[in-house]
Amino acid sequence: MTQALELKAPLTGTVLPLEQVPDPVFAGRMMGDGLAIDPTSSTLLAPCDGVVTQIARTHHALTLTAANGAEILMHIGIDTVSLKGEGFKPLVAQGQTVTCGQALIEADFSFIAGKAPSLITVVVIANSDTQEMAERATGAVTAGQSILMRVRAKGAASAVADASATPSADTTAWAVVGHGDGVHARPAAMIQAAAKAFNARVFLRFSGQEANARSVVSLMGLGIGHGDRVEVLASGPEAGQALAAVVEALEAHSPSAHGEVEAPAVPAPAALGAGKVGGVLAAPGLAIGPVAQFAAAEPRVVELAGELGTEYNALARALATVRSAIMSQMHAALKHGDKAMQAIFDAHLALLDDPELVGAAERAIGQGKSAGVAFRDAARTQRQVLSAMNNPLLAERANDLKDLERRVLLAISGDADQKPVVPPRSILIADDLTPSDLAGMPADALAGVVLARGGATSHVAILVRARGIPALVATGAAVLQIENGLEVLLDATHGVLDITPAADSLQAARQQIDARRDTLEHMKRQALEPAHTLDGQAIEVAANIANERDAREAARCGADSVGLLRSEFLFIERESAPSRDEQQAAYQAVLDALEGRNAIMRTLDVGGDKEVPYLSLPQEDNPALGLRGIRSGFARPALLDDQLAAMLATRQASRLRILLPMVADVADLLRVKARLAELAAEMGITALPQLGVMIEVPSAALLADQLAEHADFLSIGTNDLTQYTLARDRCNPDLAAGLDPMHPALLRLIAQTAAGAAKHGRWVGVCGAMASDLEAAPVLIGLGVTELSVSPGLIPELKARVRALDLAMCRREAQSLLLLSSAAEVRARAREIWPQV
Repeated sequence: MTQALELKAPLTGTVLPLEQVPDPVFAGRMMGDGLAIDPTSSTLLAPCDGVVTQIARTHHALTLTAANGAEILMHIGIDTVSLKGEGFKPLVAQGQTVTCGQALIEADFSFIAGKAPSLITVVVIANSDTQEMAERATGAVTAGQSILMRVRAKGAASAVADASATPSADTTAWAVVGHGDGVHARPAAMIQAAAKAFNARVFLRFSGQEANARSVVSLMGLGIGHGDRVEVLASGPEAGQALAAVVEALEAHSPSAHGEVEAPAVPAPAALGAGKVGGVLAAPGLAIGPVAQFAAAEPRVVELAGELGTEYNALARALATVRSAIMSQMHAALKHGDKAMQAIFDAHLALLDDPELVGAAERAIGQGKSAGVAFRDAARTQRQVLSAMNNPLLAERANDLKDLERRVLLAISGDADQKPVVPPRSILIADDLTPSDLAGMPADALAGVVLARGGATSHVAILVRARGIPALVATGAAVLQIENGLEVLLDATHGVLDITPAADSLQAARQQIDARRDTLEHMKRQALEPAHTLDGQAIEVAANIANERDAREAARCGADSVGLLRSEFLFIERESAPSRDEQQAAYQAVLDALEGRNAIMRTLDVGGDKEVPYLSLPQEDNPALGLRGIRSGFARPALLDDQLAAMLATRQASRLRILLPMVADVADLLRVKARLAELAAEMGITALPQLGVMIEVPSAALLADQLAEHADFLSIGTNDLTQYTLARDRCNPDLAAGLDPMHPALLRLIAQTAAGAAKHGRWVGVCGAMASDLEAAPVLIGLGVTELSVSPGLIPELKARVRALDLAMCRREAQSLLLLSSAAEVRARAREIWPQV
């Protein structure tokens, strides 16, 4: 084991974690890992023996390099660079050798305190990629005496940090690319993640070019297509493991993204007739509305560079700001169950962390460019590389870089972003849109979208499809000249925008739109009534919700109950866990909003793709198989106790049902059941709420009869059950096409779950995405499911679907589907048996 370097406190004061530093650059560990001190002394001392390798021109920061190579950066105060050296007196010179405890800088805190936002001093290891923290202090420390931290070199990991040079390969291999569209953004992100997981440097070599495997943009820039042979080179302590992981990521089979949309060719203008424009289908449907033109203004960029340190800080601060904003958008998407949005912003984070992109911008700053010019040039260079590739998918990914470029430049300039302002039910027309443009718009603001550029596989296209907004892309620049406010007819299904629609065309379109609306309105009027099959079987149609607002919407839409309250809404986007009283009030508000309906509330389900930073769950090699669901509750028993007690304390607790996520076997259930009884006894509560188990892992489905003996109900989470049964990570967009819960293996597990529950007279529900699939409804009912829980807006359609089914027929035909060999066969047969009107 490498000897740890002991660092003494350079100042007297109170130690703070970096997360509490009021600066996103340090709080986000952009400058490295370490600690902060809220100081009471004012002379900065050397924390160890070393050489002064850098002193800031403004004397507010200093870097000391220790004998083991650790680079200790000490930054006095926040935003103190703006003081231009006032209040700081350096006592050593750059290049000087110093000893532990030697005075380095005197700071006039009485002066600095009135000029800077904070005196908090940060001590970080600037080369944290090669050094790791072995020990950290807490509480009060004394300058020159107390141990602040111990740092240990990561051995040969320093080789990893040199991303600019091709490795002298310890090992090489060849891979044949299995991704249907080659190495575009998502496969590149897979490769990047594989490379980052190991202490090694990995490069790809293709067609005479090389790319760092940790750089998404560089990987995409190689222009690797499906079936291409790529050489992989790796060096470092874990070269063999890294090589195998990257080869596996390259050879993974993912379908062509073009299969996501049946995109017709753009109709020729002559075939369309006067006043009509052709385009590529992005999302089907008909829409009539006034044109709303949108053109985003270019962000302001300061051409003249300031001091070198100022420009570096401006870039780092902007990157941290944008990263924080993207993380907030990801949390919001998670809160509302918007997986499409969550996946897109996850890809944006991968681009933002691209070492080639950030490295190019930093090198440009070092050459005298301003932060804005440096990042703009770096991003546009990478965009040009992608746009020039003979691959439409890679050219579309350049739009994601454009979105990031705009956001970072706005953060550098401090200007407010200009969002589209669209009158209700308009047809938005733009040259192109970015995901962040669309993310900030209400879902009901648009009747349709028409883009001059873009493609059917772009991230914006994915979002409009998810929102059900009719959309055309690649219509050409002529649409940008259409007059604002002009009423147009968009037939996205057939790829046509009619700028001067005839009266009869408008009438026919309105009739179709009205017919669809009338059908939905009819369904909504009947939604408050129970749903029975043709032969009288009652099927409970419940709602998946996240908060009190959703509960009111569920009641309005006709939900018979709540089949899943995701309690995560109380825990995300905050710095500490909610108190027991706060939780009780929130759960009570949900019950009150339901006007007498029952509600199933799931205990906290975090881990895997759902992170709650303040819980400090450990980093895991495979989070999907790690500490998540009820396991995280067992790891934090006080947190689980507070949640269970808050649920017990609600008024009319008999209407509340508790659901346990990620239960693997009976022992998990009995452990919570016993603790629930103990808490109830302590609180003087005699009537316990029903306790149910989520069937999300194959073991739970196989042991359903044992679980049903002790549980009051079973609820199938088909999202996780599908990924674990088919061994496909549901957070990996390249594997999404194969994640079909109509796979016969899934259907057999569902059938076994229902049979096991029936032995003990328990009911079975489905709260995963499969419940929202109208094609799957007759199959689930036929297999023995009696409760389906979906988003509130789908309740009227699902109830109408149930009322058209015959239970006896569903049972008979569902059994025959278990004998088929693929999800595609199951779906094809289901459509024949139960055609949708």
